[in-house]
Amino acid sequence: MVAALCSLAIFLIESADWAVLGACLALAVAVMLFIFYIQPDASDLAPHRTKLDQLLERRDTIYDNLRDLRFEYRSGKYSEGDFEAMKTALENEAALVLAEIDQVTDAQVRRPRGTRAADGSAQ
Repeated sequence: MVAALCSLAIFLIESADWAVLGACLALAVAVMLFIFYIQPDASDLAPHRTKLDQLLERRDTIYDNLRDLRFEYRSGKYSEGDFEAMKTALENEAALVLAEIDQVTDAQVRRPRGTRAADGSAQ
C-alpha cells in the first residue's frame, strides 16, 4: 500500500513538472509569435503630437471648463465665493498656457532667414 502511494506521489510530481514545462514552452512560442509575426497597428506609427498641439488642446479644455463652471454657477450648484475661486484658478491656468503658446509660436517664427543684399536692392 505504501509503495502504491509513493508511486502515485511520484507520478503526480512528474506530471506537474511536465505541466510547468508545457506552460513555459507555450509561453515561449507565444512570445516568439508576438515578436516576429504581429505587425504594429497604424496608430503606433502615427506621428506624435507636438508641444503646440498639446498646449492648444489644454487651452481648449480650460475654456470648456470655464464655460461649464459658469453654467453650473448660474444653475445654483456653486456659491459665489466658490465660483470666484475656481474661475480665478482656471483663468490663471489659461494665462499660463497662453503664455506658453506664445513662446512656442515665437520660437517657430524666429527661424534664420537668408541674407539680404547690403544696398537694399533685391535682384
